[in-house]
Amino acid sequence: MAMDDAREQMVQQQVRAWDVLDERVLDLLRQVPRERFVPEEHRYLAYADTEIPLPHAQHMLRPNVVGRLLQSLDLSGAERVLQLGAGTGFVTACLARAADSVRALELFDDLARAARTNLAAVGCGNVELVVADANELEGSAPYDAIAVTASLPRYPQQLERLLRPGGRMFVVVGEPPVMEAMVVRCVMEGACARETLFETVIDPMVNAQRPRDFSF
Repeated sequence: MAMDDAREQMVQQQVRAWDVLDERVLDLLRQVPRERFVPEEHRYLAYADTEIPLPHAQHMLRPNVVGRLLQSLDLSGAERVLQLGAGTGFVTACLARAADSVRALELFDDLARAARTNLAAVGCGNVELVVADANELEGSAPYDAIAVTASLPRYPQQLERLLRPGGRMFVVVGEPPVMEAMVVRCVMEGACARETLFETVIDPMVNAQRPRDFSF
């Protein structure tokens, strides 16, 4: 009961208060037991307004950022989703409950193993979790939605090619102290529109290519 109360408090005081008003998203965050995805030593922080430490200097996203991510993707239950950066699987589980299927990439094998265990424990059978470097993705237009859960130093033009017309992508672009969280909508093949949602700072994607510094 204490975890249920903490979860509802998170939904009301952190997520809804941060302009997440889609009841489908709020219900998702009520249904998915976040504490199951938190390393045991940090479980007391499961519903705190903070990034929770993971191995390899990674962190779970704050609940309000997860809420904005899910709201921006506007999932109806029919989508094929790509997630870059599964971590221990919390965002993956939320996506899986809101979409038809999820393909999630995670660079670190131990995090991927933990995510598989956590996802199985909450009954998410529609996830394909792959150990892979998200920077090496290739292909074109197989996805209805893309969730990038680590920041990129520059806008990932190449990811637009993975979106079907009508598809959406959530991505955070930039470097500290200011990054822009944005939703990208594929208007038609080869044409996407970007909308900045808010400013934040989250972990950078490991191995992401950085812009070259100017030299004179």
